[in-house]
Order: sequence, then structure tokens, then C-alpha cells
Amino acid sequence: MPIRTLDLEKLGEKKGNKYEKIVVMSKRARQVAAQEKLELDEKLKYFEGFEDEDEFTFNEEQERISKAFEQLPHATQRSVNEMLEGKVTYRYPKEEI
Repeated sequence: MPIRTLDLEKLGEKKGNKYEKIVVMSKRARQVAAQEKLELDEKLKYFEGFEDEDEFTFNEEQERISKAFEQLPHATQRSVNEMLEGKVTYRYPKEEI
């Protein structure tokens, strides 16, 4: 993944603290990565328990699924794009008195 710089001033254009938005993007990236991992594990779980009778076909299919997930944009880049497009919302937890 090539390194791309991010103009922090673009994050500050909209209402809110740009540093808080960085934290939100970080948490969103973790959510996206965890969701992708669950999806990949679920798809690969299908291949567990099969006997070795057609191992080549199953390995080929597993490789195809893995490569499809590798070609997805990185979770960090997706969270940055979501923030810049205004698709991410966040709120503060209510303080208990």
C-alpha cells in the first residue's frame, strides 16, 4: 500500500475537532478490519472438514477468496474516505452524574 498524505485541514473544514476525527477514523478502521476478518473466516470455514479427495479444487477456491479480500482497499483508507464523504457519524457518551 503506497503512503499517501492526508490534508488535515480538509478534516477540520466541517464542524468538529480534527484530532477527534482522527481518533474516530482509527476506531472505524478497526471496525472495518474486524468485519472483513469475520467475513473471510466465515467464507473459509466452509472448506473445513472436507476430505482430501478434491484438495486441488478447494485450495484453488480458497486462494481465490483470499485474493479477493486482499484486493479490497485497506481498512484505514476506507475509513478516511468515509470520513471525508461525511458517511461517519460519532457522538459522545452521556456522562453520569
